[in-house]
Amino acid sequence: MIMNIALIGYGRMGHEIEAAAIKRGHVIKLIIDQDNIADLNKDNLTGVDVAIEFSSPDAAFDNVAKCLGMGVPVVSGTTGWTNNYDKAVEICKKNKTSFLHSSNFSIGVNLLFRLNSELAKQMSRYSEYDVSIEEIHHIKKLDAPSGTAITLANGIIDNHPGYEKWSFENDKSDKSVPVCSVREGNVPGTHTVTWDSDIDTISLRHEAKSRKGFAVGAVIAAEFIYSKEGIFTMNNVMGF
Repeated sequence: MIMNIALIGYGRMGHEIEAAAIKRGHVIKLIIDQDNIADLNKDNLTGVDVAIEFSSPDAAFDNVAKCLGMGVPVVSGTTGWTNNYDKAVEICKKNKTSFLHSSNFSIGVNLLFRLNSELAKQMSRYSEYDVSIEEIHHIKKLDAPSGTAITLANGIIDNHPGYEKWSFENDKSDKSVPVCSVREGNVPGTHTVTWDSDIDTISLRHEAKSRKGFAVGAVIAAEFIYSKEGIFTMNNVMGF
């Protein structure tokens, strides 16, 4: 199976995805970045099997909508735009194609999501524990908290009746999951979920060593959806 890929967003992640896709035998048919956004059109998308979108929060929805509107399957890893997610889903269904958005494509992080949800479910029986999340990323990351941290918080909220929302660490309120965001250096991404009590502390931690894991996961997700129709998540890809 060889896919012709449209790569939308050609920053550091875009370059990593390009390398991962080529290594897995695929072809990068089209590269779109902010200086040639007009090239994202019907003619250039002809023959494209799937688009992988890692752009910016302000451009993501338009990029996703344009591809889905032309019947091109889309894998999107951009965060900070999901207030328009339902609209993207509608466009996908209308055009009978496929769409997968994830805040993080790393296989390890998706295992963390699963473990986090299960731990939250178990911890709902032990009121002496309080939870918190810390995420650390490079200084050029645009959104805070990270989409991954929000996904972790929502996993807790969905599985623990003691939590109803997330909040920034300094704005902690009752029944909220406090999230601390740190921006430093060139850190690809570190996420830690901590359950703390007077007796002990339980932590789940994922530390990315590079962006390679995110890139490989995005290409695997593209391989999964490109011949399908519907809305998918990384749970489908992972077989959860």
